Amino acid sequence: MSAFRVPTPTNEPVRSYAPGTADRHEILDALEELKSKPIDIPLIINGKAVTTAKKFKITAPHNHKLLLGSFCYGGEKEIKAAIDGAVAAQAEWAAMPWEHRAGIFLKAADLLATKYRYIINAAAMLAHSKNIFQAEIDAACELIDFWRYNVWYTEQLYSIQPDNQPGIWNRTDHRPLEGFIAAIAPFNFISINANLPTAPAIVGNVAVWKPSDTAAYTSYWLMKILQEAGLPNGVVNLIFADGPQFGKLVLADPRLAGVHFTGSTKTFQYIQKTIGTNIEKYKSYPRVVGETGGKDFIVAHKSADPEALTTAIVRGAFEYQGQKCSAASRCYIPSSVWKKIEKKLVAQVRELQVGVPEEFSNFVNAVIDQRAFKKISEYIDFAKKSKDATVIAGGEYDKSEGLFIQPTIIKTTKPNFKTMEEEIFGPVVTIYVYPDREWAKTLKLVDETSPYALTGAVFAQDRAAVVEAESYLRQAAGNFYINDKPTGAVVGQQPFGGARASGTNDKAGGIQNMIRWISPRSIKETFNPPTAYEYPFMQDT
Repeated sequence: MSAFRVPTPTNEPVRSYAPGTADRHEILDALEELKSKPIDIPLIINGKAVTTAKKFKITAPHNHKLLLGSFCYGGEKEIKAAIDGAVAAQAEWAAMPWEHRAGIFLKAADLLATKYRYIINAAAMLAHSKNIFQAEIDAACELIDFWRYNVWYTEQLYSIQPDNQPGIWNRTDHRPLEGFIAAIAPFNFISINANLPTAPAIVGNVAVWKPSDTAAYTSYWLMKILQEAGLPNGVVNLIFADGPQFGKLVLADPRLAGVHFTGSTKTFQYIQKTIGTNIEKYKSYPRVVGETGGKDFIVAHKSADPEALTTAIVRGAFEYQGQKCSAASRCYIPSSVWKKIEKKLVAQVRELQVGVPEEFSNFVNAVIDQRAFKKISEYIDFAKKSKDATVIAGGEYDKSEGLFIQPTIIKTTKPNFKTMEEEIFGPVVTIYVYPDREWAKTLKLVDETSPYALTGAVFAQDRAAVVEAESYLRQAAGNFYINDKPTGAVVGQQPFGGARASGTNDKAGGIQNMIRWISPRSIKETFNPPTAYEYPFMQDT
């Protein structure tokens, strides 16, 4: 036996896909290949493809006519089979030497970095309507980083051992949780989708993985990578199913060991409430880890750099159509700075090209589905009709060929305007202009306006203002940015998560998240144990 060390990870380099590069050629070929070959996606239970009679078509959000394939939908039978399969696989998986578990995920990372890089990026572009840069930083680079860094964090965790005393050897056994993990994943980040079941699996857990329906296409490719990397049958079971039915079954199972969740606040609150109601049924107290959303802010001081602030608003609000939990959604700008940036900001937003991701000049693409389109457009219409707000850029939308919404800026005179408070999850940002002298009052507004506390940014060249904002807004954002947009957290650099209504802040991409999936056992071995019960204090003289 040996104490093995995994390769020290570094962040996967982001490729440019600039014209004339080999990467540009490869991604174009991958796009054409996927567009020409629709696929039928089964459930994967115990490593086997399971088909059902209930199926749904997958079309591209930006092109209703582009059929990518179909996916099977599971019911009670399939959900229960996935749970049973996971539990049955755990003993052997947990007993596998950890370095061999690590090797599987390191191989998966390398497969993604090479053989599957263009395929997964093309799949993200077509099924999620991501431009190539958004696909590259998410579906490729961030997921590669998750798998490499989480393995490295596991090595660090396992090396944490207690002190010893003469004649006594103390050890910590970092056990997986007992039972299965329910991994409930969103559509917007392919990397998070894959990380939810695999982070617990790296330390010996097993998972029942239910992605969003709109992530079925990319989930299929992710599962292929894991299987090719050698993941044993049953360790991760992929199922598509009705959310309420899935929740009812997994949350009622006594073998539930934990929930790894990214999604809506209401759904996560339901999960927490249901677990509380069922608490006496479980074999152990389930670990609940969740990231739910945000109403992320940019607050500028009068000393802010106008150019940097303008760029941060455009990128922070409109990259991936604002469909990021971290997207800049509310901005507080002093009047003196607003006078400097208003025309340029509006002009830049009007320059942003909107269209299909296959055309690389498009900065903004389609929103994910009809429900999102309806919700976002209703917020825009509300602002158009309100006496407290003005739409100063964008405001148009069209779903005739694809689900396109123009990047939209709303300017309000009311700091508690609806679009300043509620999560929209689309290409809409609201600006509130405040008097320069009301910096301290504005920080209070930023802190108290939203129930969320995920990401936020301060722009200021005055260091005292930075210190004041960082201190006052300490609880307002789990990821806080100084003179940068509030998006783009990198694994190993800015572990991601927020508190308040934004979740449990267990920091995906950091060692903090991996700790949640282990149950330590303390072992004490005494080499020369006592053979009499008496203690010295019991003697008479």
